[in-house]
Amino acid sequence: MQKTLLQCDFDGTLTEEDVSFLILDRYAEGDWRAILREYQAGAISVGAFNNRAFSMVKQQKKTLETLVCNEAKLRPGLIELVEYCRLNQIEMVIVSNGLDFYIRALLEKSRLNHLRIIAATTAFTPSGLDSHYIGSDGGELMVAFKEHYTEKFIEQGFRVFYAGNGPSDIPASKLAVHTFATDSLLDYYIQHRVCHTPFKDLHDIVDGLKFF
Repeated sequence: MQKTLLQCDFDGTLTEEDVSFLILDRYAEGDWRAILREYQAGAISVGAFNNRAFSMVKQQKKTLETLVCNEAKLRPGLIELVEYCRLNQIEMVIVSNGLDFYIRALLEKSRLNHLRIIAATTAFTPSGLDSHYIGSDGGELMVAFKEHYTEKFIEQGFRVFYAGNGPSDIPASKLAVHTFATDSLLDYYIQHRVCHTPFKDLHDIVDGLKFF
């Protein structure tokens, strides 16, 4: 029997809003949204965006973890989704363009710190946060981070399902056998008439997985 894996984005997928934007809005010392506009226009990579934007954040790790744990919210149904995957031998992996430290902080708050997380590694320095995307071979990736890991999971023999919410999820999700989509990723799938399952909360993904 083929192994099954659910690859999940984090910000805006497993959370209600983008946690990185919460941090940048609160603590970035500069116009980080100008850098965001460059990224959205395709002028820079997600790696370049993170490097430049988060270098404007000088706060200590504990300060940022407190902000995230107090104000960011996980999308309803996450605990049930994790349990469904466990009971049905589905490996659940979070692959995110976000930063590893705040993902771990939020999951630990809900006692879900056992989940596998693949995200930007973060160092706290006097000149700001220093983040890097590391590929499966240990080298740095500036582009195609999510799809890199989707391809690796497929190479390992997994049947991959995908859950995401935004444009950065499109290439990886198109490699999956089926996609659960919300927000602008859902708009893309509707516009291009590609088979998918929409979701509002994570109970919808649990219900959808039961059909496969």
